Amino acid sequence: MSIHIYVPSDTTARSLGADQLVELIHAEAINRGLDIDVIRNGSRGLFWLEPLIEVDTPQGRVGFGTVSETNVTSLFEQHFHLGDQTHPLCVGLVEEIPYLKKQQRLTFARIGITDPLSLDEYRQHNGYQGLKNALQMTRQAIVDEVKTSGLRGRGGAAFPTGIKWQTVLDTPEQQKYIVCNADEGDSGTFADRLVMECDPFMLIEGMTIAGLAVGATQGYIYLRSEYPLALEIMNQAIQTAYQHQYLGTDILGSGRQFDLEVRLGAGAYICGEETSLLDSLEGKRGLVRAKPPLPAIVGLFGKPTVVNNVLSLAAIPFILDQGGQAYADYGIGRSRGTLPIQLAGNVKRGGLVELAFGIPLAQLMDEFGGGTQSGRPLKAVQVGGPLGAYLPQSQWQTLIDYEEFSSEEAVLGHGGVVMFDDSVDMGEQASFAMEFCKIESCGKCTPCRIGSTRGVEVIDRIRNGEAANKNWQLLEDLCDTMVDGSLCAMGGMTPIPVQSVMKFFPNELRHGHQE
Repeated sequence: MSIHIYVPSDTTARSLGADQLVELIHAEAINRGLDIDVIRNGSRGLFWLEPLIEVDTPQGRVGFGTVSETNVTSLFEQHFHLGDQTHPLCVGLVEEIPYLKKQQRLTFARIGITDPLSLDEYRQHNGYQGLKNALQMTRQAIVDEVKTSGLRGRGGAAFPTGIKWQTVLDTPEQQKYIVCNADEGDSGTFADRLVMECDPFMLIEGMTIAGLAVGATQGYIYLRSEYPLALEIMNQAIQTAYQHQYLGTDILGSGRQFDLEVRLGAGAYICGEETSLLDSLEGKRGLVRAKPPLPAIVGLFGKPTVVNNVLSLAAIPFILDQGGQAYADYGIGRSRGTLPIQLAGNVKRGGLVELAFGIPLAQLMDEFGGGTQSGRPLKAVQVGGPLGAYLPQSQWQTLIDYEEFSSEEAVLGHGGVVMFDDSVDMGEQASFAMEFCKIESCGKCTPCRIGSTRGVEVIDRIRNGEAANKNWQLLEDLCDTMVDGSLCAMGGMTPIPVQSVMKFFPNELRHGHQE
């Protein structure tokens, strides 16, 4: 009987040498006359332990991390393949690692456990149960289940998913579309990538259920061009789904139709905004559209369109399998279910943490993140991508909850948490926010296009001590204009990180960082 050894296959593990480890493990096993079976599983999302190699044992999978090429021989010498836990890199039973055990994994229940491209393994772990249930339900019943779940858009806007679906369902058109926004461009975010690289059938199932719910027969995944591995895996998974009648003109013999394909973006951050994304999908330059009309009524090619983020659609299979109430039982207030949080930046234990809404930000950074990688004191945290506020220590007790963050003039966004130690220059970070908008603006509206350019100049003058008080007032006015006058969230949110620096770190904006 062969020994099962698991080596993750996602981009992070590969960038850290996972492919080379597979070759060395095979070579070492041949030299020792061992019968092994290397399985390329998805990553568990514990990036601080990658590459994390796992071995099947009667007690469960035993993990070893962080493994480098120089460790392979010593692992075999200490019989890691037999589950021996004496090697210094052994982290014990993977399921018992506190970082993993303390999570509530609903969406990410399978990642790191299964081979991403194995349809059999997906089905063995409750995969496609939600779709089978949906095929027995009316369209309205599916939408009602999503409403019951309380699921809100995980891309950042937090709009109730069920209400968006209801709008598309109620709009009378022959042709409707499901569009998945996989243009994950926020700093410190990688949850969408992990879904596509580690559990692609979950996204396919979620989109298919969405199609059944609103009467859409065509879906598109708009994928950022910087994710070549996700493109490869999604295309393979889609092909397999077609071969087994999970996609196509006769889904599981039901007579229902849903077709799906991946379209690559062209590297523009603004295409993460849903209307700009739709323009890009249509083959045009990605420019923001004025709303109304809403994409749910006049969307792709002028037809009713559901535009949801990867994480929103990935939550759907659980909801249709276990029921909307089972999902709504997690969370607090109007923030129901779980949020896949991504810990990044200057953090000791970076990775994916899926938790029910309601945990304080400080507890998340301490219990899971383990503080800063540098060991220096934590100074600021940016949540919600490059347009999110920089939170000082006085705000770290804020609960992970959409309304709580709004009350602090901050955003949860896509769940990216980027940590900074006390060596960071917050004035420089304020300048970066404006610079980012200047580069990434689609240029359609004046407040965003011109405001960000002038913003960089005004911040430079303040930092150089040129009429600092006068320019400070000018910057405040400029931020207000961008918030009130911009066509979309790109210009409307760019002032958020700048205003947070002005409020909580004013001296660093005026005088620069003091060590």
